[in-house]
Amino acid sequence: MQHYNFSKVTEIFLLGFQNLQSFNLCFFLLLLIIFCVSVCGNLLIILVVSSSRSLHSPMYFFLTQLSFTDILLSTTIVPNTLHIVLYEGSPVSFIACLTQYYFFSASEALECLVLTVMSYDRYQAICNPLHYTMVMDLTFCVRAILLCWLVILATMLMIYLTVSRLDFCGPNIIDHFFCDLEPLLELSCSDTFAMKLETFFLVIFLAICPVIVIIVSYVYIIFTILKIPSVTGRQKTFSTCSAHLSVVSLYYGSLIITYVFPRKQNAKTFLSLFYTVYTVITPLLNPIIYSLSNREIKQALKSNVRNMSGAFRFSWFLEVSLFTVKHT
Repeated sequence: MQHYNFSKVTEIFLLGFQNLQSFNLCFFLLLLIIFCVSVCGNLLIILVVSSSRSLHSPMYFFLTQLSFTDILLSTTIVPNTLHIVLYEGSPVSFIACLTQYYFFSASEALECLVLTVMSYDRYQAICNPLHYTMVMDLTFCVRAILLCWLVILATMLMIYLTVSRLDFCGPNIIDHFFCDLEPLLELSCSDTFAMKLETFFLVIFLAICPVIVIIVSYVYIIFTILKIPSVTGRQKTFSTCSAHLSVVSLYYGSLIITYVFPRKQNAKTFLSLFYTVYTVITPLLNPIIYSLSNREIKQALKSNVRNMSGAFRFSWFLEVSLFTVKHT
């Protein structure tokens, strides 16, 4: 039998945060500030890396891809969340809800793959430093990112084809602040076993396998660092991957707590907190972690600020000179 999607449910109502009560406005302003700082911070990372020759290396190239992924995640989730918080819930069209889920899942899966490639970069830099420039050249980096995107696009196509075979007949209320897969499947009146099975294998491929690669990479990295005779050398070497390790721990930690731990009815506030952490807070913390712990990025940022201020002073001096010549 052929199923036609969107035949019954055409609009979904997202309840959002029902326990905020009189704190809606404060929470709205907090989310707005976090969103602006997050997007500006990640854009700043991309601009600083792109404009600084000293940062044209594989590690910083992958960092720009991570920042782009964080921007995609923030712009997918936060704007609609702001509307939900301000109006204590919001209706969205079913197509818009599915679109949000597609972009959300794409950004989450892409971040897993980018973090994995970054761990491989750190493995090559620390464990095979003599062959690093030959292995991690520009061609490899571009191909790795393109492969990540191709995998994500193929995955999203599989999800779309599976979801398009489902019927959604209500109810049309989701007790969440964005469209995630599990609450969406609860609205379906079709058999969702195939969708859940497909999701299970995709999670293994896009989340479990990457974290195994990251763990194995850091096992080799730690053993290599322990072989360094001097304490200063060990600390200096470990500092090159401390930011990446912090981001991985933050990202996978909140992801595991949110999706792996059993859910209870009385723990909705607790779960909403961790949903907020990995969808809203993580894109904010990533550029902060890398900028505060990375001396090269801080130096490049200071250099760009000096160049901009110097260009501004020169432009101001030129305008004053032209004005003076014109009126003499």
